[in-house]
Amino acid sequence: MNPMEAVGRVADSLACTVSYQEPMQSHTTFKIGGPSDLFVKVQNQSALSGLLKAADEMQVRWQVIGKGSNLLVDDQGIRGMVLELSGEFSQIQRVGENQILCGAAVSLAALCWFAQKEGLTGLEFAYGIPGTVGGAVFMNAGAYGSEMKNILLSGTHMTADGTLVTLTRDEMDLSYRHSTYQGRQVVIVSALLQLTLGRPEEIRSRMEDILQRRKDKQPLEQPSAGSVFKRPQGHFAGTLIEQCGLKGRAVGGAMVSPKHAGFIVNTGGATCRDVLDLIAVIQQTVKKETGVSLECEIKAVK
Repeated sequence: MNPMEAVGRVADSLACTVSYQEPMQSHTTFKIGGPSDLFVKVQNQSALSGLLKAADEMQVRWQVIGKGSNLLVDDQGIRGMVLELSGEFSQIQRVGENQILCGAAVSLAALCWFAQKEGLTGLEFAYGIPGTVGGAVFMNAGAYGSEMKNILLSGTHMTADGTLVTLTRDEMDLSYRHSTYQGRQVVIVSALLQLTLGRPEEIRSRMEDILQRRKDKQPLEQPSAGSVFKRPQGHFAGTLIEQCGLKGRAVGGAMVSPKHAGFIVNTGGATCRDVLDLIAVIQQTVKKETGVSLECEIKAVK
């Protein structure tokens, strides 16, 4: 039995949902990506701990995905094991007067609605971001003048040996689209948020306003991975790209959105190679014409 099958059997014994050669295009908002060697949906911390220990023992590489909203998966797929959290990782609860404890698999949309119904404000900026709490903490996601850094009290993660570790906001080293979790082989399992008491109807109104602004400006009707590039200091990536005449520029099925130049959309059948080649064209053109270097925000995985 090869190591991948051995880990798959352990996952099965832990009541996880297991599949082999799972098409990753079904798990990313870009709708791009070849198959993963092993795809496992994990329901609880006990199973996650056992699975990570087995993967470590068998020397099987692994990575976690949430909603796949910031990922560009290689056309050849992902080698090793892909983990998706569900079950107890999708739980949300109010703690005390104005705090929320939520699992990493909770969608930001569900979290925003929970806060709204509880009369807790501070999360409205995240409404419409198509990701999970874990991904938002990992990237210190932000929009419309706020970011996760402003509402996070702490985050809890599991190490490769199954140990749970909680970090305070200061220990997470949060900055623009950065956290200490990046580059570390850990799984974020939950987050504790500090919000402010507010009026549910006013919170709902702000959420609806932000969502409408997103719909007006962003190509939400087409598959994409959100903003492709980080915001360069003193500039906006989308504005620079538009100024260089790149709106509508296409490579294969990948195209710079005519609606918002900061997005690359999948017009149908786009490959990872199409997107990477288009990113290169954008970076080279913007650098040549403006002198500004654009850094990718989306994460390429294989």
